[in-house]
Amino acid sequence: MWFVFALIATLGWGCADLFYKKGTDADDRYSHLKIAVWVGLVMGVCACALLPFAESGVSVRALAVNAVRYAPASLCYILSMVIGYAGLRYLEISIISPVQNASGALSTVAMCLYFLAVGRISSVLEEYSAMDLVGTVLIVAGVILLAVVEQRLARAEAPLPKEERKYRFGALALLFPLLYCVFDTIGTAADGVILDEETGLGLGEIDVLVLYGLTFLLMGAAAWLFLLIKTRKVYNPFAKHERPKGVAACAEEFGQFFYVYAMATRPLVAAPMIASYCIVSVILSRIFLKEKLKASQYACVAAVIIGIVLLGISEGLSEAGEA
Repeated sequence: MWFVFALIATLGWGCADLFYKKGTDADDRYSHLKIAVWVGLVMGVCACALLPFAESGVSVRALAVNAVRYAPASLCYILSMVIGYAGLRYLEISIISPVQNASGALSTVAMCLYFLAVGRISSVLEEYSAMDLVGTVLIVAGVILLAVVEQRLARAEAPLPKEERKYRFGALALLFPLLYCVFDTIGTAADGVILDEETGLGLGEIDVLVLYGLTFLLMGAAAWLFLLIKTRKVYNPFAKHERPKGVAACAEEFGQFFYVYAMATRPLVAAPMIASYCIVSVILSRIFLKEKLKASQYACVAAVIIGIVLLGISEGLSEAGEA
């Protein structure tokens, strides 16, 4: 089921990206914090609902201990996401998402190094076929090449007046997705390690969802309080014009749920596949936001789609063989 879970997470996060962009106001310097409020609210509610099903139960002591153990991963995720929200003010989805999600490839490398260090690499690689390898390579190559294409487009637009650029601040704006990539790489690799049954921290999938949700709830509350102090106005996330942020937050949590289960089963393949949700973002932005794509971008999209299809075929053959 890992492939189905990864595919659902990919679609969910791709939709989230679209609504993040729709809910971002380029002229609102606090737009990213308002998105964080919404995401914290949704994840916090879901975490509380899942709390009775966590392995640690509702024990405050057990929850606190696990929160400390999971803190490095959750903090890296939160930092990457807030940086990503800020970057949406300056870059289009078709530009920012591929650069950010090169983290899928980097996190796979990081996990391989970890499993090699602890002597688990052989047993982990036994689970993967040649078709898995080819599919993963195509996905990773497609996402990285798409990021390279976007960077070249940014340089080509540099001579244009700022109001005519998709990259409103030129190459400097690419710092946002690059920083996102760094922190997301650490968070994703940490999840793969934490959820590993033999060498992980012993945290179950529900525990990870609860801890991440509660951490983001605190982040959202801090963002809401900051907005109150800074603007001297009460931010109402339920206002009509804030609805896209709410839809994005729901899609984010939906994808997060399936992401955790996919990572717990096949982290080395699931990480780059889920990171390819940028392809869904690119396609949706082309359809709904009318962002134009070039032939080189379509070629990268095609490579990723072929890679995902190969992973699906491999998974189907594997299940047929077991039956």
